[in-house]
Amino acid sequence: MPPRPARRMADIAPFHVMELLRRARELEAQGRDIIHMEIGEPDFPTPAPMIEAATRFIAGGGVHYTPALGLPALREAIARFYHERFGADVAPERIVVTPGASGALMLALAVSTDPGEEWLLPDPTYPSNRHLVRSVEGRARALPVDVATRYQPTAAQVGEAWSPATRGLMVATPSNPTGTLLAPGELAALHAVTHARGGLLLVDEIYQGLTYGVPSSTVLAQPALAAADDLFVVNSFSKYFGMTGWRLGWLVVPQCWTREVEKLAQHLFISPSTPAQHAALAAFRPATLDLLEARRDEFALRRDVLVPALRELGFGIATEPRGAFYVYADVSGLTDDSEALARRLIEEAGVATTPGLDFGDHLPRRHLRIAYTNRRERLLEACERIRTLLG
Repeated sequence: MPPRPARRMADIAPFHVMELLRRARELEAQGRDIIHMEIGEPDFPTPAPMIEAATRFIAGGGVHYTPALGLPALREAIARFYHERFGADVAPERIVVTPGASGALMLALAVSTDPGEEWLLPDPTYPSNRHLVRSVEGRARALPVDVATRYQPTAAQVGEAWSPATRGLMVATPSNPTGTLLAPGELAALHAVTHARGGLLLVDEIYQGLTYGVPSSTVLAQPALAAADDLFVVNSFSKYFGMTGWRLGWLVVPQCWTREVEKLAQHLFISPSTPAQHAALAAFRPATLDLLEARRDEFALRRDVLVPALRELGFGIATEPRGAFYVYADVSGLTDDSEALARRLIEEAGVATTPGLDFGDHLPRRHLRIAYTNRRERLLEACERIRTLLG
């Protein structure tokens, strides 16, 4: 018998969207044309100023470790961005640059969670969250959410679910997979509930900047929350800034947690990617931000094309996405098994989507996540392929 893996691995499910992406690549290698609407990755290239900054830095040859918390210049640039765009005063010392937002989530959970403690998570939510909780010997506890609350947990729901074992609450705005937002008042109410119980609030703002018809925002723009010693904020250069493969994110921590996070970062990562950090220094230049805003406008146009086209095909979209780049569609009028439908779509129609199975246990077979990370003409072509498949 081969050596057994750690028992926790029995609780770690595959990341189904990555399995679907692998299958899509196999079909493409066979000559099939696949329209990608499964992966949460902008289709735009990394902005040229970032490429140029990284190229200049690498050409100098001094590609060494940075401090574990990240380049001081980058931490200062992020702090300025919070102030200039959102009016939020965040000290650079509280900003920890990480290997992707996943690294930020890992640090926040590892520094705060004892074995057996639980985190409350909305269901549906980003699939890796519950597995990261499990990897630090915590327990993820799902809060079923639906269209009645725009797929976001309420303060009342959190208060009712809280137990002596609960360590904190994780929320996302904009949300993956639903694209919904939490209003400032809702975030304040959620923090009041967690604070009153001695818990933590972790806010995922990975899709910050990608909002439509409403200004982008941050929980840190609320002075009372920005100063809270029980609030963690996760962000990323992957989505709005278009740097997915560079694997760079950041974590905003209360001042009292910084040293503890630094110790963990030293051991887990040594430091984030040095070339990626130098590329990110160019992310906040006016020319780069103008380009990124133009890309946000394009995502809005894609959403406005895709949502009515899907509704015409029988997909239920009761809550339109106002952020990120996903539609979380109810397919119960078309099938009783979204996973089987996703398999048919990729194999027979060449359209890659993600079944709700990835995002939790609350009615997953009724839902597909469909990403509008493709050109408008390709989105409409995908809808025509789906129309043909459905007959």
